Amino acid sequence: MERNARTYKKLIAKQFDRDFQSAVEIVELLIPKPAANEILIQNRFAGINSGFDTLLCQGKVPYVNLTPPFDLGVEAVGEVVAVGDDVGDLKVGDAVVTTFRGGGYREYQVIDANLAIKVREAIPEVLTLMPTGISALVALEQVGEMKSNEVVLVTAAAGGTGHIAVQLAKLAGNHVIGICGSETKVELLKKLGCDRIINYRTENLDRILKTEYPNGINLVFDCVGKQVFDACLANLAIRGRLVSIGFISEYGKSVEEVTQPRIYHQLFWKAASVRGFLMPLYQEYAAEVRDRLLNLFYSGKLKVAIAPTQFHGIESIPTAVAYLLSGQNCGKVVVRFVGAGLADRY
Repeated sequence: MERNARTYKKLIAKQFDRDFQSAVEIVELLIPKPAANEILIQNRFAGINSGFDTLLCQGKVPYVNLTPPFDLGVEAVGEVVAVGDDVGDLKVGDAVVTTFRGGGYREYQVIDANLAIKVREAIPEVLTLMPTGISALVALEQVGEMKSNEVVLVTAAAGGTGHIAVQLAKLAGNHVIGICGSETKVELLKKLGCDRIINYRTENLDRILKTEYPNGINLVFDCVGKQVFDACLANLAIRGRLVSIGFISEYGKSVEEVTQPRIYHQLFWKAASVRGFLMPLYQEYAAEVRDRLLNLFYSGKLKVAIAPTQFHGIESIPTAVAYLLSGQNCGKVVVRFVGAGLADRY
């Protein structure tokens, strides 16, 4: 059956459910026309954020209060295919990135023109910089107080956020330890210049840190949680900082309850600290950091890894979410959207 050329598909959460795939469904709607000050974007690629997606569909993101059905997906890159009245800075054919909840997992979107960020090309690499790379740099600098000549440890170092954090820590002049879970990821981290790579599946993380880094780790960038978090916490240096930017080991699972001495027993004697990071609470840094990251990327100083496993179309998003949660990815996981442009219809 031929699809209506005037409709598009998007993914919504139809209900709260522990399992992402059970919570979502695809709906088909008429492609909207932009009003004054608005633009119509045909999304080309969307970034996958399995942790946020899963928690959102479980109703466990405290800073949003949503009632199903609601839209899903955050970052997307695409092309402007129509503009409304009074839009001065963007024109049909421009490549733009959007980074707000609900704008990602859909083939088309109409938004206020001021919310779109113009980029050189509609390529998936920019989705690793916005908002993923922005989060990495703000977390390292503003929360982790990253300096030079320190020991910085990055967990899930070959992931979408981690491989950017590794490079940013290196560019700042630090000794960087990258934690990963496969030989394929080890090879990626070698290319990115990691000083020490630890495959936690074949090596004992805690033992290596205690043996090779007796003075401890100055800054930890952790998005894994559980035992990896525990090992990093136990090996913080004097005045060390552990920044928690996520806990992918527990997404979609029951929260693990632990019984052990309270955390201040490990922190107090080292004057160390554990700090949580959530990008929506640090938005004042986003614009300046975004421009820095784009300059680093366009000048070749920052490499962007896109996961080689390809996902095509709205229908593939639940599989892509599960793939990222499984930890198989090297680099940023993206979904490609395919469709004809509408520029000639407006």
